[in-house]
Amino acid sequence: MRVLGIETSCDETGVALYDTSLTGGSGLLADALYSQIAMHADYGGVVPELASRDHTRRLLPLIEQVLNDAKLTRKDIDGIAYTAGPGLVGALMVGASTAHGMARALGVPVLGVHHMEGHLLAPMLEEDAPEFPFVALLVSGGHTQLVEVKSLGNYQLLGESVDDAAGEAFDKAAKMLGLAYPGGPEVARLAEQGNPKRFRFPRPMTDRPGLDFSFSGLKTHTLTAIRQLETSGELNEQARADVARAFEEAVIDTLVIKCRRALDQTGLKRLVVAGGVSANQRLRERLALECEKRQAKAYYPRGRFCTDNGAMIAYVGAQRLAAGEQDSNGVMQATPRWPLDQLAAPSAS
Repeated sequence: MRVLGIETSCDETGVALYDTSLTGGSGLLADALYSQIAMHADYGGVVPELASRDHTRRLLPLIEQVLNDAKLTRKDIDGIAYTAGPGLVGALMVGASTAHGMARALGVPVLGVHHMEGHLLAPMLEEDAPEFPFVALLVSGGHTQLVEVKSLGNYQLLGESVDDAAGEAFDKAAKMLGLAYPGGPEVARLAEQGNPKRFRFPRPMTDRPGLDFSFSGLKTHTLTAIRQLETSGELNEQARADVARAFEEAVIDTLVIKCRRALDQTGLKRLVVAGGVSANQRLRERLALECEKRQAKAYYPRGRFCTDNGAMIAYVGAQRLAAGEQDSNGVMQATPRWPLDQLAAPSAS
């Protein structure tokens, strides 16, 4: 079964084609992505109306590009999957309407899938894919969650952020430091020059039991530190790097501590890390050390699949369409808020 995947939840237009008769990386026939980062950078964040308009411009040409790369035509598509949520409602509607229009024209099934389930299972696109069950850390601009994954659609939420997501905190810290958007890579680059011993920022919610996260207090602490440096006339380039290093270390320590607790709590030996922040190299190094101590193994999607992409949507949609799922009565889905634990396993699985 060849499934076209469409991702338009926020500021990336992603398209991919996945073949269920193959496995892992072999099943991915082609993928393409257009990022809107440059367009939104002037505003310091995503402008929903601009995002929706750009998805409309980019989506159909990207679909044709993917089909050409795979040396296939629209008639070779057996099903279509699209991101139904969570995300920006206007952006979601672009993908949903395109998917449903194509599916009706081709006479194939269509299914809206969960954006975070896509991130959760993105490592399944790799040759060295994890087996079920595993613990997953989903860490992006909009979400920070720890999930116990028993099988496709069988997810137990272990903990999540009660306020800002880790990626959102990185973006806000970057803005405080006068860095460009998106902030995560910029903070990480500046932190490389920082002195790790100058400042120590709090590791929020690590002094109590549980697996929930909170980064709003850390954001406030960072702003206070910057203002104190400004007042004393010490906010030079080195001081900014030192603050970036302290902030990054605090976020990473918090994520690592919670992952360690989740592995110990579940007794599992596989850890999947996905979402934009999973590309942070310092985070990967620290998690590798923790997994080595526990004879566990960490799994990541390849670099370009850490952020939003069509491949993860094509993969998840392919698994669920193959199990007989599809949008009921041909009704489009666009669900801006959609808790991951509301998902269910396919009835055929």
